[in-house]
Amino acid sequence: MTQTQREIKRAMYATLLAAFLGWMFDGLEMGIFPLVARPALQEFQMATGTVSEQFVQHWMGIITASFLIGAAVGGLAFGWLGDRIGRVRAMTLSVLVYSIFTGLKYFAHSPFDLAFLRFISALGMGGEWSLGVALVMESWPENKRPLMAGLIGFSSNLGFALIAVIGIFFQTTVHSWRWVMLVGSSPALLALAIVWFVPESERWKHSVRTEGPAKPVREIFGPKLLRTTLLGILIASIPLIVTWGIVLWIPLWADQMTGGTMPRVKAYSLLSISVGAMTGALIAPLFGSKIGRRPVYVTLCLGSFVSCTLLFTVFRTYSPAFLLVAGLAGCFTSSFYGWMPQYLPELFPTRVRATGQGVCYNFGRILTAICAWKMGSFMALFGNSYANAGETVAYIYVVGIVAIWFLPETFGKPLPT
Repeated sequence: MTQTQREIKRAMYATLLAAFLGWMFDGLEMGIFPLVARPALQEFQMATGTVSEQFVQHWMGIITASFLIGAAVGGLAFGWLGDRIGRVRAMTLSVLVYSIFTGLKYFAHSPFDLAFLRFISALGMGGEWSLGVALVMESWPENKRPLMAGLIGFSSNLGFALIAVIGIFFQTTVHSWRWVMLVGSSPALLALAIVWFVPESERWKHSVRTEGPAKPVREIFGPKLLRTTLLGILIASIPLIVTWGIVLWIPLWADQMTGGTMPRVKAYSLLSISVGAMTGALIAPLFGSKIGRRPVYVTLCLGSFVSCTLLFTVFRTYSPAFLLVAGLAGCFTSSFYGWMPQYLPELFPTRVRATGQGVCYNFGRILTAICAWKMGSFMALFGNSYANAGETVAYIYVVGIVAIWFLPETFGKPLPT
């Protein structure tokens, strides 16, 4: 192996490691809120002298919506920045934003404080996903892209699992939830490592040299890419709506089932979902490399619908069987997060890839945010039953099964230049 080959190999692994850790911390931060939501909101509500489930559900919907809108805006803003100034510098800024503002939630004193800080931290998280995907997919050989996509989905769900383990050994109550927020500030150190050790994408540098600076927003919404962008948003929105509309509410549902008398059930539920999610996200793109992107998407939609329907129609009490089926639902509903890093980069050329895939993946969160914002009212229609609401939301997969066939099949094709 020559010196140049060794340098290329080191650069590839440095890129993968930085992105893997960034996605893992993304997942850890996203997993924090389902763990601390009920105790945090109950603490704020205690000042009024009453505690009600409706208050928790109302603010859970608002704070979730603020996160989703922030991630959508961040995906667009940092994706645009990555196509303009480079993947590495933009990714460094995105990691700093989400780690610092997650840590600041320790000082929150009202639901509004949590909503505002979660919005700001989400800006960085939305950007980090799109930038990390672009950087890794442009740095590794094409025959390794399915594995890279699987690792992307695996790493974010590993973050979910880590925060669940923390929740098992450190009970999150109205008196202790703030300390969990400080864990989310740890990725700030990762930003320094990215600046020092991660090289810029050679594909991006070549694109800038040959074609000049991109105008990514204008291009992805221009006549050549508009249809692809809009359909990309739609197919990415399907799993996001289910994840944020019902799956991440499962720990709250488990807590409700036990009447809040077993604080660890939130962490056990989150861990079960996370283990399933890691498995599904790792496997899905490998199947995509064998039978095609569109057939896999349809299979994932069907599996998600069946597992969610089983979970929300059969169970009304907390049990080991409940955890097992929750893990199965987590496997199918989160497998899309391994499939999307494989497919979305294949829809856009290098000069607008970070913005294009970032908008598709994160802009779908705006549609999801509307659902989450109104989730409290939606829940009221079902008597504040997580199960009845979840069973209804799962029908959104039917839309995905139809929509995917209007996008191109990229199986066996090189990454667009």
